[in-house]
Amino acid sequence: MSDLPVLTPRPLRRGDRIAIVSPAGIIKPQVVYNCLPILADRGWIPYVGLNTFNREGTYAGTDDERYEDLEAALLDPDTRAILCARGGYGAVHLLERLDKLPLRDDPKWVVGYSDISALHALMTRKGIKSIHAPMTKHIAENLGRDDDSLLLFSELEGATPDIEVEGHWLNRPGHAEGLLVGGNLAVISALVSTPFDVIRPGRILFIEDIAEPIYKVERILYTLLLSGALSSLAGLIVGQFTDYAPDRNSQTMEEMISRMVAPFGFPVAYGFPVGHVDHNVPMICSSTVRLDVTLNSSTLVTVG
Repeated sequence: MSDLPVLTPRPLRRGDRIAIVSPAGIIKPQVVYNCLPILADRGWIPYVGLNTFNREGTYAGTDDERYEDLEAALLDPDTRAILCARGGYGAVHLLERLDKLPLRDDPKWVVGYSDISALHALMTRKGIKSIHAPMTKHIAENLGRDDDSLLLFSELEGATPDIEVEGHWLNRPGHAEGLLVGGNLAVISALVSTPFDVIRPGRILFIEDIAEPIYKVERILYTLLLSGALSSLAGLIVGQFTDYAPDRNSQTMEEMISRMVAPFGFPVAYGFPVGHVDHNVPMICSSTVRLDVTLNSSTLVTVG
């Protein structure tokens, strides 16, 4: 955890380089190739890391190869953003070595979600904003013209638009301000009690996950409850939990989460379009935000 002043990577301008790298799982080359002209049309110069298409078991190369691409991009003065090709699993292998790099000397935008939540945790520890957002497949399939891709591009260029979503019957109304952190719950919960733990008092946490049974997510939340981390949040944003089945204890993930947070007074927003879904709104991690929740809507406003 970092108490350093939070740095905002400089906005992208025409002619800036964007690296596409694979810190975790294998990516099909054509997905990346289809993404390149879309980024180029925005005026940027996209390039592919040397090891992006490598294969080592389920990983996009060995730990060394995946680390080398990230290190090269993070230290290259002309590279202003790093778009992760995909998630999967494997970014956690690289955290110790990446943590030793002078990332604050020249902060870069890191973009991605799912397993890339581990890299967002690294950037939060370093006091640098990053963007939890769609990756190459989403951008390529939508030709960069969908709302989420366009929002991502605008954020890379310095915009901080408000995010407003429809209300949810489980919403707990209230107002909170704090550092926005989070991502894939299985990934970030595995970093609890490490130097990369982002679930800290006074923060606004957003969570999502895929293919996790309700009881397993409840078990994670009990760990946070028993450690005192859950009760000390300033606010909670519940994104999309997908590919799971109801069980005999809970019909939905949201109902279980609602029971878990019932003793606490912070605002809780449900139904946020964040996660392994087609509409995956970009979120600027480590930004200071204000969360306003009513039964009719939830609004996230960047204030710093």
